[in-house]
Amino acid sequence: MTDSNGSNDNSGKPAEAVEPVVSKPYIMPDDPEPNSVEALAKEAAESRDKMLRTLAEMENLRKRTQKEVADGRTYAITNFAREVLDIADSLQRALDALPAETKDNAESGIKALIEGVELTERSLHNTLEKNGVKKFDPAGEKFDPNFQQAMYEVPDSSVPAGTVVQVVQAGYTIGDRVLRPALVAVSKGGAKTAASE
Repeated sequence: MTDSNGSNDNSGKPAEAVEPVVSKPYIMPDDPEPNSVEALAKEAAESRDKMLRTLAEMENLRKRTQKEVADGRTYAITNFAREVLDIADSLQRALDALPAETKDNAESGIKALIEGVELTERSLHNTLEKNGVKKFDPAGEKFDPNFQQAMYEVPDSSVPAGTVVQVVQAGYTIGDRVLRPALVAVSKGGAKTAASE
């Protein structure tokens, strides 16, 4: 007959209950005695270390939250500003479509309309600038792929290769980010710039 402990008992008597073994925590040889001055000093040092780490984490969280709030204020209107840029472009195209002599020789009603469109465009750009959106025109500058998108190359030996010779569409930034890159034409075939040498 087999008992619950797995041992055979032929006498038919139940086996004696075995007490479970309780393991004691292992104490490292260099650990101080419990409740000694060294143990209390070690515990205080560990608690101080945990407190300092918690304070550092809280400070990092505070700084990260401040940055997120500041970025939220600066970049909250990004999508709206992109859509408004289409309106600014349309106003600019309308003004560019009229030759200068037509503007000068137009009758008073047409002149007032042209001035109204110019005023609307200026007002729109002023409002965008108040909200952190700035227009940039890189004509004559060295091509920078972070702020400009090259549409085509123009053979021009009068300027160094890689120079923006024409701006197809102005670019805009919001804060320190590019809202829309400038669409540009870049020179090719001229002298190399100092940076590329």
